[in-house]
Amino acid sequence: MSKSFQISRRSFIRNCTLTAAATGLPLWFVERELANAAESTPKPLGPNDRPGIALVGCGGMGRGDAGNASRFGDIVAVCDVDAQRAESAAKQFAKNGKTPATATDFRKIMERSDVHVIVQGTPDHWHTLVNLAAAKAGKDVYGEKPLTLTIDEGKHIVKAVRDHRIVFQTGTQQRSERKFRMACDLVHSGRIGKLKQVSVFVPAGLREGPFKTAPVPAELDWNFWQGQTPNVDYVKERCHVTFRWWWDYAGGPVTDWGAHHNDIARWAIGLDGPVSVEARALTEPIPNGYTTPSEFDATLMWGNGVKQVVRTTVDDTWFGGIVKESGQRNGIKFEGTDGWIWVNREDLSASNEDIITNPLPDNATRVEVSNDHMKNFFDCVRSRRDPISKIEAGHRSACVGHLIIIAMRVGRKLQWDPTAEVFVGDGAKEGNAHLAREMRKPYDYSFVG
Repeated sequence: MSKSFQISRRSFIRNCTLTAAATGLPLWFVERELANAAESTPKPLGPNDRPGIALVGCGGMGRGDAGNASRFGDIVAVCDVDAQRAESAAKQFAKNGKTPATATDFRKIMERSDVHVIVQGTPDHWHTLVNLAAAKAGKDVYGEKPLTLTIDEGKHIVKAVRDHRIVFQTGTQQRSERKFRMACDLVHSGRIGKLKQVSVFVPAGLREGPFKTAPVPAELDWNFWQGQTPNVDYVKERCHVTFRWWWDYAGGPVTDWGAHHNDIARWAIGLDGPVSVEARALTEPIPNGYTTPSEFDATLMWGNGVKQVVRTTVDDTWFGGIVKESGQRNGIKFEGTDGWIWVNREDLSASNEDIITNPLPDNATRVEVSNDHMKNFFDCVRSRRDPISKIEAGHRSACVGHLIIIAMRVGRKLQWDPTAEVFVGDGAKEGNAHLAREMRKPYDYSFVG
């Protein structure tokens, strides 16, 4: 054995040991993960091989994503209908004496030849039109979750991504976290026997109001911000962080944390979508306040007999727009005939320690591997392969939340055809009426050509 190989082998073992200690995952899992990553990592980008990045939506999530993306490219432009936010983001991402260009209309960004990648961090009701414009302009996209506001929008964006051959990564970053991936590997390998039930727990939303109308801030284009949604008087609580608690713009806790956990649940279940759904709101909104219920529960049945329960828990609630996690009730529990696995961003545990500590055989079924969601995206920008949260996965996982919302709003159990993506049987007409929403002109699909 050569000395150089001995040294690299020693280094590899040391890295595995340190990673296992830091993550709390078993050494056998980390060794296999790092070995696979070492074999598949593309050549690092050079200083002159960095794509131009534009940020559309300059709130906290968007800026966080853009900062993450700046490891792999250069922020050359930022866009927000709130001019003050755009200016602030431009200052934040100024580098080497160069300040990113600013815009308030994202369509101007799509015209720039120096922009190759779009980081999209807008409120949910703008996701689809921004993503469609980027696809038509040939820009690759890192798009925040949930992918869409409606199921119909998902069909449009899947088609556009494939027709224009862009790389699209949905921001369901838990697919790039080892704990969630290991949980799925263990479920797929039959470590807990036959999967019977998946329980998803998400933080409760906000239940507040009534709210008063107010003058529109001078820096905000309120009409543009509302986009496809009905035109209403400006209310501060409708905008920016708390947009997620209004039906007009989002789906409340169902599509907030639910978008993350339902994605992992669907990954483990291994099917495109459920075959039935029923849901109910557990709280009534306050008149003239937030319109999405702060608490709900739902039950979905999948074609392989797995029952999925999704519910809010008041152990984890929102304070000032920031979720406070107790760590034990915001996560996913997989229950099988031979045991259970619990996973969230802080913990991976099981009914029997051997479920986790015993190595899986080399021929075990394993999901794709990514340990860095943004890096995985930029690796795929270079290789032109699909990233770990490809467009179809983003759409199908978003549909789980949309189905819950539709069943909640219709008020009855509904049957779903996951292949045709329509409701069937009793209540189908009522359910299918919610697959799309009327889009206020001019902010419909024609807005982006």
